[in-house]
Amino acid sequence: MIHIAIFASGGGSNAKAIIRYFENNTYIKVAVLLTNNPESGLFQMGTEYHIPCVLFKRDQFRDQEYMLPLLQSYSIRYIVLAGFLWLIPHYMITHFKDKIFNIHPSLLPDFGGKGMYGRHVHEAVKNAHKKESGCTIHLVNEEYDRGKILLQKSVTLTDEMSPEDIAKAVLGLEHTNYAPTIESYITKDSKP
Repeated sequence: MIHIAIFASGGGSNAKAIIRYFENNTYIKVAVLLTNNPESGLFQMGTEYHIPCVLFKRDQFRDQEYMLPLLQSYSIRYIVLAGFLWLIPHYMITHFKDKIFNIHPSLLPDFGGKGMYGRHVHEAVKNAHKKESGCTIHLVNEEYDRGKILLQKSVTLTDEMSPEDIAKAVLGLEHTNYAPTIESYITKDSKP
């Protein structure tokens, strides 16, 4: 069984979609939820789905002597970022090389980078009068939103769509595509 960890900073709708997708999977298991936000929706999900949830502070996250043993205690092989807003430290990228996933609510490289998350992205897309937006699932490297792209899915936009409408359309793509992309990558990557 391959164990994955989910990191999230917010409400966790992508985390919930991933948990539900892998709930009865016999090969991949969500083993732990991790958050930097004491108000995160992950705590409720952890209770509901019987998955441990760990709250950590910035200094703990930056400390490999804290974080790596924590992840190892759950036998974590892959990390999934689901609305996690902090830059992943070098030690974690090195230890989990090509094993950290992120999803971004735009068609990268457009509207990516530091500060481009959530509503900020959708407002920028609207202000640029783009005719399409979407989501990008990629591996994580040391730069925000610059890792190898695994999948992009797009949605057509109309002039009448608000940033909220764009967000809703893109979130639907995220919920539908993130977990299957993770599963496909892990299945191929972990074969002997």
